[in-house]
Amino acid sequence: MIEQELAISTSNLTKQFDRHLAVNQVELQIEKGEVYGLIGPNGAGKTTLIRMLAAAEDPTIGEIYIYGDRLLRNDSNTRLKQRIGYLPDDFPVYEDLNVWDYLDYFARLYYLKSPHRRRRLQEVLELVQLTSKRTSKINTLSRGMKQRLSLARTILHDPILLLLDEPVSGLDPIARMQFREIIKVLQTVGMTIFISSHVLSDLAQLCTSVGIMELGFLVESTSLQDLYQRLSQQQIIIKTLGDLETLQQELKHNSYVEEWQFISEENSLKVNFSGNDQESAELLKALITAGIPISEFHCIQEDLETIFLKLGHKQAS
Repeated sequence: MIEQELAISTSNLTKQFDRHLAVNQVELQIEKGEVYGLIGPNGAGKTTLIRMLAAAEDPTIGEIYIYGDRLLRNDSNTRLKQRIGYLPDDFPVYEDLNVWDYLDYFARLYYLKSPHRRRRLQEVLELVQLTSKRTSKINTLSRGMKQRLSLARTILHDPILLLLDEPVSGLDPIARMQFREIIKVLQTVGMTIFISSHVLSDLAQLCTSVGIMELGFLVESTSLQDLYQRLSQQQIIIKTLGDLETLQQELKHNSYVEEWQFISEENSLKVNFSGNDQESAELLKALITAGIPISEFHCIQEDLETIFLKLGHKQAS
């Protein structure tokens, strides 16, 4: 019995191409309304996994359940498939059409009827900030605009599950920020979003949970908060108006200080610290009591990219 609150649930999901195991016995559970980020190196199996979730690829073995219903590539559960939005990383746009006609074409394929179809086109154009471009030819749009247009096409039919494969690949920082803001809006209306990306800073801002794939295996799948708590080491940036050698000598007396790195141009150290907030406050107090002129002291955590790289090294060793 599949739990009804799960948007996605897979059991022993495996895909083999000849002798290559692209996806290997993946057990995945994603709750409704989550933004789930999938990360991993090229060839890890991310795209193959997404294609199976979109019913674009048959599993070799295993089962997929979407909102409690089993997903099959045959003619069964057509209604369920109509509630899935899938944006692959290489979806073409028809350059000679204008923006409105392009969306209207797909709206008709989704059997949206007037006047609802016209209202829906206006809604998605406003959401992706392309209302002013409705009569523009697609070949005049920037890459970021084209990607937002592709997203508009993907959500025309108001899916309950959105599958995005590398949607910000090749976009500049402003275009990525615009795309992130759209995803946040879609989450607020209750859409479950599954997104793969190599831009880990974007996923860190968007996701509630993450999965990490290596060589076809799902080696991690957990909430972002849990991942940080378990694998992200706390660091403290300490800047002094005095000399760094004196600061280092004092740090050696603290058992929670593990190692540090120089930030020489700022007369600072980045300290790996295993203590909690209370213990970091005690460290600051000890430095001040020792007469060290501290001008900056703040705690940070290792980011998602650092965690991913550490996990990669751990898997390789």
